[in-house]
Amino acid sequence: MEQNMDKENIYKELKEQLAGAEKVLVGIGGEWKIPENADPVRISEVREGYQQLYELIKEKDYFIVTTLTDGEIWETELNRDRIVAPCGNRHLYQCRSACVKEVWKETELSEKVCPHCKGPLVENTIQAENYVEEGYLPMWKTYQTWLSATLNRKLLVLELGEGFRTPTVIRWPFEKTVFFNQKSRMFRIHEHLYQVSQEIGERATPVAANSLSFIKGKF
Repeated sequence: MEQNMDKENIYKELKEQLAGAEKVLVGIGGEWKIPENADPVRISEVREGYQQLYELIKEKDYFIVTTLTDGEIWETELNRDRIVAPCGNRHLYQCRSACVKEVWKETELSEKVCPHCKGPLVENTIQAENYVEEGYLPMWKTYQTWLSATLNRKLLVLELGEGFRTPTVIRWPFEKTVFFNQKSRMFRIHEHLYQVSQEIGERATPVAANSLSFIKGKF
């Protein structure tokens, strides 16, 4: 019960920090993943989480970085012009041999065959042997421009369920951002990997909770 009270207080503080923030940077990781052939309960839980996240940040100047490749975030009300997925999206396809640096939506081609070399297409994710990064790079540039404008602004950094599979995408860059921006506050929420570095400890709150449940206010 005491732990739940602590989490309720942290949740309240998070909303207070959100209210006063000029910019909001969100990272979404593995705790929000929808596996292929997931059961309807899991799908519903994740969609509820995205809806609650939208309600929390919809009035803010936000940007979201996700390491997920399931593509679910694109089906939400969150602004797709403020989302970047550097690890790819399984609803986009590329040539398996990367004969061209192009990606296609799954609805654009009647067959999963490259229109250039006639070789097979594969999902445009980091699991591809020859990952075509052009699928996310334009939005990455937009993100970098947005991020550069957060320095010396009241920035809230909200990291949700990100582990260490690809720490160079969210975990380490987010810590660096908080380190350099003295007006920033960070909440790192993860059931197990919630620890923060000492360098940002005074402005970072580690939360030992499942981030999907926490964002929905379920402790």
